Amino acid sequence: MLTKRIIPCLDIKDGRTVKGVNFLELRDAGDPVELAQRYSEEGADELVFLDITATLEKRKTLVELVTRIAKHINIPFTVGGGIKTVDEIEELLKAGADKVSLNSSIVRDPDLINRASDAFGAQAIVAAVDAKKMNGSWNVFVKGGTEGTGLDALKWMKEVENRGAGEILLTSMDRDGTKSGFDLELLKKVNSMVSIPVIASGGAGTIQHCIDAVQLANSDAVLAASIFHFKEIEISDLKSEMANNQISVRI
Repeated sequence: MLTKRIIPCLDIKDGRTVKGVNFLELRDAGDPVELAQRYSEEGADELVFLDITATLEKRKTLVELVTRIAKHINIPFTVGGGIKTVDEIEELLKAGADKVSLNSSIVRDPDLINRASDAFGAQAIVAAVDAKKMNGSWNVFVKGGTEGTGLDALKWMKEVENRGAGEILLTSMDRDGTKSGFDLELLKKVNSMVSIPVIASGGAGTIQHCIDAVQLANSDAVLAASIFHFKEIEISDLKSEMANNQISVRI
């Protein structure tokens, strides 16, 4: 069995880590460099850094902050937010990111996935999908969850795989920040359709939620924010319980 990953997520706004509910009501969660360093020391397998208002405010991801964070950690690091071109991807990878997360830009220009994957390898390209259930199916949202696209999320995730994405970061907007558990129905459907790794995001509130995302929905990684930021769950405790449930994790 492949080792399952625990990934804290740093949502950045105005240089600070923030967390909200259903993409709204953001509150401060601390300094991103300090949090990144803490997670690296506590045994996180990877980090995700999302400049959540970059696309909305039509500006690039904070390259300087990426550089600072990269200097303080020794685990893989994914960066997203407002990335529109292959040149911007290259700039972030050179700044210290191991992977980039693409969302709004690839909906607008799907061929960007192909170009980026060809240039840097599929392992460096993460397709981020913000999905919301509407009328019985999941729709793709962009621009920090503020704009619906009408795209069917399941079909879109199959397309990003075919175009060369190496991983999918799937966030349930319905569950985001609610701590009511991951959207297992959505995760099961996606994991049965694609062969690339899927990171479960949106809804983590308990250790059991994380175990369910892996055991019941076959996710390759679980991503969470507030439960780690506010020390509601320690990464070491989560990994111990996952190991006790016969889930392979890096201890």
